[in-house]
Amino acid sequence: MEFRGSHILSIDQFSRSDIDVIFRTAREMEPYARRQKITRVLEGATLGNLFFEPSTRSRISFGAAFDRLGGAVRDTVGFQFSSMSKGESVYDTSRVVGGYVDVMVMRHPVEGAVREFAEATHIPVINGGDGPGEHPTQALLDLYTIRKELGRDLNQLDRTRVAMVGDLRYGRTVHSLTKLLSLFENIDFVFIAPQELQMPEALVEQARNRGHAVVQTTDMHEGISDVDVVYVTRLQQERFTTEEEAGKFLGYYVLNNAIYEKYCKPGTILMHPLPRDSRHGARELDEDLNHRPELAIFRQTDNGIPIRMALFALVLGVADRVHETARDAPWYVPEKIGVHDTK
Repeated sequence: MEFRGSHILSIDQFSRSDIDVIFRTAREMEPYARRQKITRVLEGATLGNLFFEPSTRSRISFGAAFDRLGGAVRDTVGFQFSSMSKGESVYDTSRVVGGYVDVMVMRHPVEGAVREFAEATHIPVINGGDGPGEHPTQALLDLYTIRKELGRDLNQLDRTRVAMVGDLRYGRTVHSLTKLLSLFENIDFVFIAPQELQMPEALVEQARNRGHAVVQTTDMHEGISDVDVVYVTRLQQERFTTEEEAGKFLGYYVLNNAIYEKYCKPGTILMHPLPRDSRHGARELDEDLNHRPELAIFRQTDNGIPIRMALFALVLGVADRVHETARDAPWYVPEKIGVHDTK
């Protein structure tokens, strides 16, 4: 694809060669993402960060990625702080904000709203998550993490075995990751969920039509027993009609250290898009796993910075100029961020 000036809305728009471009660019961004070096390649540019749904990681990650490139960030969080609360349309909001900024990120609770937003402007728009639809940048950072954790080049990801556990019906991260992995060859998918929360059939059929093996099961212990990666996702309670309906599935699956040691093969990578639910009775990925080197969830979030930096640089046409203004960062940066970090 031609990245310069393009919207980033869905995994469907990418080919394997596009993923290679993004990942090569992300690797170039890593010294800046790790705060070892500074670049000002986007000095003077402004990001409009429009989040109409709760977010911590994605919103801050997009903003930090733009800051690392030298740009400025303007945030809007929640409908109540936007003119949408006064009845302004998605179209009008897009057209107005597009006149103020150089690139926009949007998260919206309604599937398809980000695409509608993008259709109103020539300013690049990046999908930060649209309801139960997609989250393309999360899938890209997830795949980037899988590649790094398994120690494989992009062309060595064929024949990877991935189990996805939890709310696969409403979890947009697993929708996008399934689409992305389907670009490779002979992927083994194990979809583990209650029958009511299984992966949408269209995505299952897409994977099978591309020659991938797909197993759908409700049995987590069996499903995680012979895979390279276990990707756990929380119950998307906000997508349910009532709390009572969602409550039936709260804590349906719990993966803790004892279960990992009993059922997972050594070295199985553990991932989660976060937030993980730490409340009593939930804990789909228990905190007693924090000491395990196989727990990649925080390295996963760290990888969001170089991936999003790469996308900003590509859509704004400066990916080949990032190093022109490079200099060393003068402040203290610890080698490891968390007390349990092992890599």
